[in-house]
Amino acid sequence: MPDGSTLCRGRFCAGGSVRGIDFGVNCYLVDVEGGYVLIDTSFPNKRDKLDAELAAAGCGPDDLRLIVLTHGDVDHAGNCAHLRSTHHAPIAIHRQDAEIVRSGDMDAGRKDKPDRHTLAFRFLTWAFALLYKITRTDADFAAFEPDVLLEDGQDLSAYGLDARVVHLPGHSSGSIGILSGDGDLFCGDLLVNVLRPSLHYYIDDLAQAHESIRKLSGLGVETVYPGHGKPFPLGELPIPGRSRGSVLRWGRYGSAKK
Repeated sequence: MPDGSTLCRGRFCAGGSVRGIDFGVNCYLVDVEGGYVLIDTSFPNKRDKLDAELAAAGCGPDDLRLIVLTHGDVDHAGNCAHLRSTHHAPIAIHRQDAEIVRSGDMDAGRKDKPDRHTLAFRFLTWAFALLYKITRTDADFAAFEPDVLLEDGQDLSAYGLDARVVHLPGHSSGSIGILSGDGDLFCGDLLVNVLRPSLHYYIDDLAQAHESIRKLSGLGVETVYPGHGKPFPLGELPIPGRSRGSVLRWGRYGSAKK
């Protein structure tokens, strides 16, 4: 997804647009009445690039109405404290991930051993960590106290969004999606679309993740905007319990079944 690309228009953003910002993790800047809402904030070492993207979109210091986090990991929450300082924006996160950003401990609330941690993801994590050490600036993760603790079903219209919070635990206990009235879902790291639509490569609780995926099939989701990779129609995702032909194609989630 190119930096600064316009992804969709419609009721979600009161006639405005959604601007995709891709720094290895997708951030989404939503044009709303009276300003903007930012979904996720990328790594701390992408701070200057994020500032430039916001400025290019016309989002000035007093134009950011809300920062909403799909979960608390550093690649999504890395610039929150900075943006609250520069743009005076409140930060919202599900209450079950709040301790991650308060403490800066990315393992807070997670199991000692995740249910799913693919070898490829372990290698990517190692490679990104090495690259970060080589290219890092003075920008480290700054822990912060969130301003808004979100709950499942919470309406975000007070911030100009025709959207609600959908609790989607699995990657973390407090992972959420933002679901628009038009069926656009910003799902954080429950799902990815790097090679194809699939469950994220790191899943703390696989049973919760399966249930979250099943939950999506009844919510009227049309298009999924993941934290990593390209947007995709929900219909392209094999859902546990829903067959395609005669096969339940969800082996990539950990339990392939005929």
